[in-house]
Amino acid sequence: MIGFLALCFACFFGLWAYAKIAGPPPIKVPETTIFYTAKGKVFAEAEHQSQNRFWVKIDDISKPLIKATVAIEDKRFFTHNGFDMRRILGSAVADLSSFSKAQGASTITMQLARNLYLYNDKTWTRKFLEVFYAMRLEMHYSKKEILEAYLNTIYYGNGAYGVEAASRYYFGKEAKDLTLSEASLLAGIPKGPTYYAPDENFDNAKKRQRLILNEMAKDHYISKKEAVQAYHTPLHLLTNHESPPRKAPYFEDMVQKELRDRLHMDEKTIATSGLKIYTTLDLDLQKKAEFWVKHVINPDSTIQAALVAMDPKTGAVKALVGGRDYQKDAYNMATSAKRQPGSSFKPFLYYAALKNGFTPSTLLTSEPTTFRYDDGRGKYSPENFGGYYADGPITLMQALALSDNIYAVKTHLAIGMDKLVDAARKMGITSPLSPIPSLALGTKEVSVLEMARAYSTIANLGTRVTPHFITKVVDKSGNTIYEWQPKKEKVLDPATSFVLSQLMTGIFDPKLNDYTKVTGYSVRNLLSHKVAAKTGSTDTDSWMVGFTPQLTTAVWVGYKDHASIKTYPDATYSKKIWANFMEEALAGKPKNSFKAPDGVVKVWVDPDTGKLATDACPNARLTYYLEGTEPTEYCDKHKGRRYVPGEKDHGPTDDLLNRLKNLLPW
Repeated sequence: MIGFLALCFACFFGLWAYAKIAGPPPIKVPETTIFYTAKGKVFAEAEHQSQNRFWVKIDDISKPLIKATVAIEDKRFFTHNGFDMRRILGSAVADLSSFSKAQGASTITMQLARNLYLYNDKTWTRKFLEVFYAMRLEMHYSKKEILEAYLNTIYYGNGAYGVEAASRYYFGKEAKDLTLSEASLLAGIPKGPTYYAPDENFDNAKKRQRLILNEMAKDHYISKKEAVQAYHTPLHLLTNHESPPRKAPYFEDMVQKELRDRLHMDEKTIATSGLKIYTTLDLDLQKKAEFWVKHVINPDSTIQAALVAMDPKTGAVKALVGGRDYQKDAYNMATSAKRQPGSSFKPFLYYAALKNGFTPSTLLTSEPTTFRYDDGRGKYSPENFGGYYADGPITLMQALALSDNIYAVKTHLAIGMDKLVDAARKMGITSPLSPIPSLALGTKEVSVLEMARAYSTIANLGTRVTPHFITKVVDKSGNTIYEWQPKKEKVLDPATSFVLSQLMTGIFDPKLNDYTKVTGYSVRNLLSHKVAAKTGSTDTDSWMVGFTPQLTTAVWVGYKDHASIKTYPDATYSKKIWANFMEEALAGKPKNSFKAPDGVVKVWVDPDTGKLATDACPNARLTYYLEGTEPTEYCDKHKGRRYVPGEKDHGPTDDLLNRLKNLLPW
């Protein structure tokens, strides 16, 4: 007998020594990753096999829940060394008498060991390993750390692991806010997560709650009176557990893509590492974007839409709509699809033109034209929308505002077709481009995100930024493992960029000439802010892209299968979505936030002639030029009074100014 006891002691001591040498086993469990908006508000949680896990510090768990758990699961938790010998001996006697392993004597420490490192099978090997891991836990962690880990890993049914997930699921509150009545009900669930789940078996849950409250009273955690009161306190269980609609699903997908591509994380790591992902999302702008996509487009239409809004100064994507209904189609038309931008590509051309001898006053004839290129071997015969031509000379400022295709192709060929490719590349277009005549009319496909980036380069006075969705990633220990560093590169001339931006405000002018209206005329009444923009349309795609110095927005509308846009409403959706969104997004901002850089001058010009305006010019426009390129001759088409240097007022008469102010939206 003495020999047997000595052998048992030697085995136990050897096991103890090995556990000591082995060191602390890692307490690592899957935790749900959370996504935050730019303002620090939660907008999404990563999903993983329908499990919810949130790790909270023990100080953020309600005291009644801690006491209830200890009272029912392991009364002597704070006094034993991982093993409750009374329970072990009692369990052993019961097992031997019944020739089974049915009785449990597991302490909280042993349960934690099983939950973290072992399978839940009833074998002697598993019980031995459970003891071994329990020894290691008790040797290297405090009771507080062990209890915290247990409460964060135990299963409470319905996919809820840990007290925080359970508290949210059953009561819609954080674990630190649980009452005695709620805590005593939750503490009973781990015994049988299905049998004691209060939303499925309320009567069973209440019976176990009574038992737990009585045990708490016996252990002097509460009084008998408090136990009775807690039992009879009405409980408000959540009954509707349908997942709420995701707040920004296309944006969330891009965040996860950025985590995979930039931080090289796999999907399991993203979903189960308990990360805090801080993003660029402006939830208010996101709601506005989704609202206008939904309310502008006819609900019966099958046409699709995409929108990207970003900060041109930093590249932070503030809102993203990748389609009309994520539940029906998760394909992201804003980032994954590429479509012909049409005339919304022309600002890149006109930047190149301004850098190669053109000014806002440069005149070219608009008339049906067949262009020859490639040393005369190729022919190209573009047409103006609706068959409208000036049949005479028009200025660059008119050509951009009216979206004249003949002027654009003439400019493209005049400066050299490689110049447009180069300008587009500098601004941020990465899709394949070719130096062909039709490129001036946007015949090469690009993404909505690319267009937003390229226009942001103009808005940012020539500084290109990289679009991004994540600002910071924090691990579950609070360590910052990634932080976005803005990538800015000066690629364009600031003065030329500003002159271009002011020309792009011309699409909202009341009138630039007598033969047609500007392309933004139909939505100019929706805008009260000065904005720069360009429309674009092809047989299958409708675009509107524009900006202020604070916000760039690109909108595309079209059919996913490239079907033709045949009806008038379909062709106008992009303009209406863009204008309504921008007006709401800019609410409270200055009406005109454009600030001229050095190297530009402004003069009143007659758009028809490109010359200095007289007081008789009916459509005089305040126009910016690169310093030294502004016109010096006065308009001779509209006979009127000229101004001479030194006069106080160098623009149109006060009467004309007042009329212009009433017409212009800013």
